[in-house]
Amino acid sequence: MSGLAAEMTAKALKMGIPLSVQLDLTYRCNERCVHCYLDHHDHGEMTTTEIKDLLDQMAEAGVFYLTLSGGEILMRRDFFEILEHARARTFCVKLKTNGVLLREAEAERVRALGVESVQISVYSHRPEVHDAITKMPGSLRQSIEAARLLRRHGLHVVLSNVLMVHNVRDYHGVKALAAELGAQFLMDPTITPMMDGDRSILALNVDEAALREVFRNEEVAGNVEEFCAPPRSFDEEDLDMLPCSAGHTACYVSPYGDVYPCVQFPLPSGNVRRTKFADIWRDSPQLKEVRSITLGDMPTCSRCTHGKTCTRCPGLAFMEGNMRGPSHQDCEKSYARTGIACENLQAKKAARQPLPSGPLVQIQIWQPAPCTMPANAPDSHGVDAGLR
Repeated sequence: MSGLAAEMTAKALKMGIPLSVQLDLTYRCNERCVHCYLDHHDHGEMTTTEIKDLLDQMAEAGVFYLTLSGGEILMRRDFFEILEHARARTFCVKLKTNGVLLREAEAERVRALGVESVQISVYSHRPEVHDAITKMPGSLRQSIEAARLLRRHGLHVVLSNVLMVHNVRDYHGVKALAAELGAQFLMDPTITPMMDGDRSILALNVDEAALREVFRNEEVAGNVEEFCAPPRSFDEEDLDMLPCSAGHTACYVSPYGDVYPCVQFPLPSGNVRRTKFADIWRDSPQLKEVRSITLGDMPTCSRCTHGKTCTRCPGLAFMEGNMRGPSHQDCEKSYARTGIACENLQAKKAARQPLPSGPLVQIQIWQPAPCTMPANAPDSHGVDAGLR
């Protein structure tokens, strides 16, 4: 984080400002990725007007960084109308897309509107692997062409590579492809359960041995000796620190207006169709609870010998049953990184504790209030009946 960004974050934290928001415009998508956790049906997405009003509210609340994501953002026919409105409110906008629907005209408009960066999902440099993951023949070729178009127009492009059993050997190729395109490379080894609670896709997570090999690759880790050094526990002064930005300076809004601390932290905290965004941010009991948690409030993690080297995510911990507890996935990553199992991982393996079941996210089906007709309005047999 740059000095200016760190200063902005510190001020936002002090003033209680939601500095950064990810807004998913839709869960619909033209790909069907094997690891995707979303429900792709449209259960009543926010309208163009609703989203514009939300953007106005977020600007008034102090939001600066806005990530527009999905699903696939270009599945919405009003996408550029929404993007234009966001830029008119001077948000620093990042886009997440698979790029399949992006052509020359779209690339020109994205550049003209001053988008800060575009993240494109690329799972392999080999079509037979990438296209098998997306279940869409030709998708790799189209995603790469989109990245080339955007780079040609001078945009900052990020190739995002989710690591899983199908592509664990291909991150070298995606990194090389990013270098060839002049794009940034981003790799994420995290697979999360589906929104309906189905955890079968967790079988796509790479095993500890494969992840250890990745973490010991200089192309990924940089200074391997430093990155994979023995774990370190928290110091006493660390225990007042906050676990992450979720709910503190950042949050996530779904296509249906539901607000969560983070896209990876499915704790329902309000809905902007019923309550103003600023009121949810300020008054939501769920967000207040998230904000109340410091490292010292997490009995297992605060005492863990891996404290300073673990990438603990409170959202993953929440999905595993306890936002104040450890995340088994993060414990596994720390083990792969350092080669030393933490106490929690040893205890979990010995106890073989089951993960919670049931839906992680309950989509709120939006039903507008019924329209009440004036007493003197024409009935269904009146002159306007044919217009309905």
